[in-house]
Amino acid sequence: MLEKLQIVKQRFDEVSDLIIQPDIITDQKRYVALNKEYKDLRLLMDKREEYIEFIDNLKEAEEIISNSSDPEMIEMAKMQYDEAKEGIPKLDDAIRVMLIPKDPEDSKNAVVELRAGTGGDEASIFAGDLYRMYTKYCESRGWKVDTVDYSEGTNGGFKEIQFEVTGDDVYGILKFEAGVHRVQRVPQTETQGRVHTSAATCMVFPEAEEFDVEINPKDVRIDFFCSSGPGGQSVNTTYSAVRLTHEPTGLVAQCQDQKSQHKNKEKAFKVLRSRLYEMELAKKNAADAEKRGSMVSSGDRSAKIRTYNYSQGRVTDHRIGLTLYDLQNIMNGDIQKILDELMLAENTEKLKASDEHI
Repeated sequence: MLEKLQIVKQRFDEVSDLIIQPDIITDQKRYVALNKEYKDLRLLMDKREEYIEFIDNLKEAEEIISNSSDPEMIEMAKMQYDEAKEGIPKLDDAIRVMLIPKDPEDSKNAVVELRAGTGGDEASIFAGDLYRMYTKYCESRGWKVDTVDYSEGTNGGFKEIQFEVTGDDVYGILKFEAGVHRVQRVPQTETQGRVHTSAATCMVFPEAEEFDVEINPKDVRIDFFCSSGPGGQSVNTTYSAVRLTHEPTGLVAQCQDQKSQHKNKEKAFKVLRSRLYEMELAKKNAADAEKRGSMVSSGDRSAKIRTYNYSQGRVTDHRIGLTLYDLQNIMNGDIQKILDELMLAENTEKLKASDEHI
């Protein structure tokens, strides 16, 4: 392990030197990437120091136990020895996980899109419930949620809603939510008391920076229209809403959340860039998942990933066979325990793959 950490230290020293070079500071894309790498490596350097301390303590304790005649010193050395012996394997496991190569996309912000699927009005209501669940979860993490576009359901909820999430490592965490979410419950609109199954699709895109995707303005058709929904007279009477159509791919992005046409256009371009970026990423992820046989974050939008059963108060994540009887708290945004299990499953897969590679 120390040999591996020595290689990391060499890279850390190199990055520490690079981020103060004037030519790097002026290259925004490179500077941002190196700064992120520096922060990640700094965490590993802290673990390296901890690891070296354990090794030194172990050697020192062994020496005292072998050579000392003082019973008190030997007793203290045995305690030090046991502590190091117990700590090294745990630290070893933690470092192995930290050494797994990170996806550069994971540190990005995210654009999340929820769409009502099968189930009519009830599917729209469920999409609204999922939106509430995610906004509450994001608030608990200190992330900022900003609506981009939405279309309300006839009986509440949303036919579709799109929002940006800004914070630390947002995409790396929320990407696990992509797929089909299914709900089993008696709908508000049901008079006979029968349980219905409805669905909503969640899509999660890493938010692309301008330097990630270059869009030729000639390829984009821009349409302005009046916003719908709440917001007072100005929203419905001025052409502030913006729809962008990327003609080479047919991708559409629109924004009607802001009163300013300029702000809506800026937001719509952000979404368009993210969608184009995600198209390329989806191809790469599909190839990677095929190689690994990964079920955790294959990004298949048609895959049913989770069921929320109201009569049993149960939530089941089908990818890892996890069932929790805590539906009320989960719907109130307490989804961290599900995400932790999904991240653990993905890291286990990645560790297996890296061990096979070695």
